[in-house]
Amino acid sequence: MKGYWLVLGTDVTDADAQADYGRLWAPIAARYGARVRRGDDAPALVEAGDKSRILLVEFESLALAKACYDDPEYQAARAFALRAATRELVIFAGDLG
Repeated sequence: MKGYWLVLGTDVTDADAQADYGRLWAPIAARYGARVRRGDDAPALVEAGDKSRILLVEFESLALAKACYDDPEYQAARAFALRAATRELVIFAGDLG
């Protein structure tokens, strides 16, 4: 069964921090085989409250999704994501096709 990160975020308020996060995230994503689902695969944000962005990141397993989140390099990158915008991240298992 695959593992996922579901990220719900507000508008980016610090573009530099978001750019730093993206730069740091790319090699981590490659190492864990993370795939950001886009286009028709992307979830729709229909009841958002204060959130304006949604991102679904797919991993080959829940174990990889958790390991990536716990990776010290990801935790360092995460600091930039949290500077860039307010967000929640949910890790779950499933088969979303």
